[in-house]
Amino acid sequence: MRNDVWPLVHAERAAMIDDLARLDDTAWEQPSLCAGWTVHDVVAHLVDVARSTRLGFAVDMVRAGFDFDRQNTRGIQRARGGTPQETLQRLREAATRTSTPLAPLDTRLVEEVVHGEDIRRPLGITHTYAQHAVVRSLRQQVRTSTAFGGAKELVAGVRLVATDADVIIGDGPEVAGPALALLLTVSGRTVAARELDGPGIATLTSVW
Repeated sequence: MRNDVWPLVHAERAAMIDDLARLDDTAWEQPSLCAGWTVHDVVAHLVDVARSTRLGFAVDMVRAGFDFDRQNTRGIQRARGGTPQETLQRLREAATRTSTPLAPLDTRLVEEVVHGEDIRRPLGITHTYAQHAVVRSLRQQVRTSTAFGGAKELVAGVRLVATDADVIIGDGPEVAGPALALLLTVSGRTVAARELDGPGIATLTSVW
């Protein structure tokens, strides 16, 4: 097990808590980059995944009929507090946990980085991520099947080139740009595609 992921995850959770503590209640109800979810919904999701265990996740999936969207919706309902401050307190309480669902450990980092931007970008909040955390998240996302929330099949026909890190992935028409923009775009956040360049962009964004 790659337990070295946890310090990176915990650092991102702590940074998110600091940013959220500065928001008024109105900001929590703004739409996030995650389609159909408000900022409050995304925070509740982060609470739910931080609390998740292998057994608990397996039980949740069975109860949700193995439907990831349904499982996520149930998790948000379970983790969301009556007020933003109550949800934030739940995130504080879960922030240092090292429990995980049935998934590769690096997916815990993907959750924090991608959902971190789901929250921050619509609110105009900037955050500097550790570059190796972004690169590690990108590599995890492109080796994970789309059936499990990844981008493996999506990026099969393109060549991803990070302009700010030593990362080249795949073969085909090139898509170049910052590693964070690549990560967000392959994760379906096409707003980040404007930061990319190359003939492979149309292929990369065609399914979103």
